[in-house]
Amino acid sequence: MEGSATMTVREVLYMYNVARQAYERFMSVCGNPEQARNAVALLVWLDQGTISAIHHVPAIGAVAVGIVAEEANAVLECLRHQTPGLPPIPLISALCMQGGFCIEPRFFAFHQDLVVRGIGHFLDGAGKFVFDDRLQVLLRKSETGLVGSPPELMAPYRPLPVDVPEDGRSMFITFSKGMPLLREEIFDYFTEKWGDCVVRVLMEKTTGGSMPMYGRIIFKTEAVVQLVLNGERLVKISIDQRQIWLRKYVPRPTNVED
Repeated sequence: MEGSATMTVREVLYMYNVARQAYERFMSVCGNPEQARNAVALLVWLDQGTISAIHHVPAIGAVAVGIVAEEANAVLECLRHQTPGLPPIPLISALCMQGGFCIEPRFFAFHQDLVVRGIGHFLDGAGKFVFDDRLQVLLRKSETGLVGSPPELMAPYRPLPVDVPEDGRSMFITFSKGMPLLREEIFDYFTEKWGDCVVRVLMEKTTGGSMPMYGRIIFKTEAVVQLVLNGERLVKISIDQRQIWLRKYVPRPTNVED
């Protein structure tokens, strides 16, 4: 559905009009932009063939919208843990059943890499335009005749993700005292769960045999960082019963090895 070289940005915005409406509904009820984007991206990924849960979101009541958002974000939150004990998703399942497709939480646990790759593809591609408030304002103005045909809307849509600098797709990690992990353990954790999503892991330089207290993980795309955090400033995961804390990387002079 995504990717014809002849498509314009305007056409992509029209194509994902329901996704934008769903995003605005989630925002009106929940107010967390990152969680709203991730919830929409999950439903867009589900919106294949006869599965059309996202098409119901603009029309359902505020309470139901809030429940869908909670279920979607609970799924995404659980995906980052070592053994995802996925929560029940009765409303999303019911909406999917409208298209005759039964979806259960274990579906997401079994297909973690496909879920993350599909969501990331949307967030890094069409989502950059769908969630751009300025473009949406331009679109509305052009539809009402307030402006002509803005070049930004008529520009060809390029589905390839923007090349984000490493700092923009990195996470800062800290370890529990005396319980660090090897860089290979962190690398393997994410690649085994989510596929080929990590560029490399850097660790604090230490001397005298002391253990590293922090490090940095560089992902291939910005979307993976957004999915790990899912609207939170700081998240905790356990790898082989050792806890690590992750937050968005903020560049500053540090003692991290290359």
